[in-house]
Amino acid sequence: MSTENLPQSPEQPPRKPRVAVVFGGRSSEHGISVVTAGAVLSAIDRTKYDVLPIGITQDGRWALTADEPERMAIVDRKQPSVEQLAESSEGGVVLPVDPANREVVYSEPGSVPKALGEVDVVFPMLHGPYGEDGTLQGLLELSGVPYVGSGVLASAVGQDKDYMKRVFTSFGLKVGPYVVIRPREWERDESAARKKIIDFAGEHGWPLFVKPARAGSSFGITKVDDLSGLDEAIAEAQRHDPKIIVEALLRGREIECGVLEFEDGPRASVPAEIPPVQSHAFYDFEAKYIDSADGIVPAPLTEEQTAEVRRLAVEAFEAASCEGLVRADFFLTEDGEFVINEINTMPGFTPISMYPRMWQETGVSYPELVDRLVQAALRRPTGLR
Repeated sequence: MSTENLPQSPEQPPRKPRVAVVFGGRSSEHGISVVTAGAVLSAIDRTKYDVLPIGITQDGRWALTADEPERMAIVDRKQPSVEQLAESSEGGVVLPVDPANREVVYSEPGSVPKALGEVDVVFPMLHGPYGEDGTLQGLLELSGVPYVGSGVLASAVGQDKDYMKRVFTSFGLKVGPYVVIRPREWERDESAARKKIIDFAGEHGWPLFVKPARAGSSFGITKVDDLSGLDEAIAEAQRHDPKIIVEALLRGREIECGVLEFEDGPRASVPAEIPPVQSHAFYDFEAKYIDSADGIVPAPLTEEQTAEVRRLAVEAFEAASCEGLVRADFFLTEDGEFVINEINTMPGFTPISMYPRMWQETGVSYPELVDRLVQAALRRPTGLR
């Protein structure tokens, strides 16, 4: 029987890649993660991608949330939360731990689970522990789902300031003086651990910065001017992380530089400078996200200094085996040397965040930045690479 005269079914248009934007999380940076995700949801090209917003509540539940970026902003100095955006107080989203199946499922108690369709790439807008530190990246590797940003190792190194500095030192990047107090040291002998810090102050002088070793957004950080404030600073840092790091003051200018993965490899943005914030002891969370301290973009550096910090930013990206994106933070010391302070493997993406501002000045708009990150993730396989 001839099929020439049978009606032909029209060709189905190709399916748009589906991007799951995952945000919130269990860390103290939950609120700023929601704000960051709101900015990305506003910018992502809906004609090019289907989008599935998934929020992780502060107790760790994966929730289906409203796709309403306007509700994901800081209002009256109050941060938003996933709990405010979740479509249900009990329902949960489940990613399959099966590389052959990328279908996301939503279930509520007493109801039949509902398939939400396949996810092609995850954009993890999580900051801090339980998201930016390699834990979520490990889950996505098991699931075989591509994702934006660095893999398990680089994410873990980028979250832990102790091992980050060790990696940088091993690759010849200069870091400032620091000392680490691990939980076992503190539990075994508090006096000896405290003396370790006091001896460090005797060698490098006051003030010191006492920090959680594995937190970001300047949470839990205290500038300590003398011995009288040390115990309170230690307690504040340990409230965020039992492992703490103490850093000596580096006198100089704060310089930041963004790194972005292009088709031909990582490139650095123009750098920015964070000027001293008169109303804050240092560039803390309030200064970054609430009081909108202005960074200078591009930083007023010489051509040679600009070229050097861009080179060092890419070198730090490569040293930690990063992928996708990084913001590298440096001090330009009084003797003209760049000292790397830290990298952020998932820097803030809020409208006032420095990473997108630096790339905007370099010629990559916010929507293009988001698109490049998604495309880089789609090109990259999961697993060993």
